[in-house]
Amino acid sequence: MATAYSTPKLRRKQVPKDAVLCDYCTAKCCRYFALPIETPEELADFEFIRWFLLHDRATVFKESEDWYLLVHTTCRHLQDDNRCGIYDTRPQICRDYSTKDCEYEDDWTYDFYLERPEQVAEFTEAIIQEKGRSIRSPKPPLLPIIV
Repeated sequence: MATAYSTPKLRRKQVPKDAVLCDYCTAKCCRYFALPIETPEELADFEFIRWFLLHDRATVFKESEDWYLLVHTTCRHLQDDNRCGIYDTRPQICRDYSTKDCEYEDDWTYDFYLERPEQVAEFTEAIIQEKGRSIRSPKPPLLPIIV
């Protein structure tokens, strides 16, 4: 049986029709989880996103118009051969997951992806300025000139 650690990764279309795709995979689906989050609309929402990204291994992305918190963390049951160590008793979400539309290929990108809190601050500034507001403190009044 071919395994991901002993066989170079083939493109999906190169995997033999009678083979199991997971035999050629790096188990990307077992190395993160993503949770939907509310679409940010005001400064407080963006501050939560900035707070998320202050934590190691957290990112935020958009897919269509939906926002997600992505946590890069490996399932504790992923084995060295990229197979599931609890396959027979795996959670329902894993049972429902299909290789039909999985993220097997490595050459895709997100349309919108935030990985640093500084990116959130810049994005927030741009969005709020578009609405005629600013997240910056107001400019203080000039001090009087004393002669």
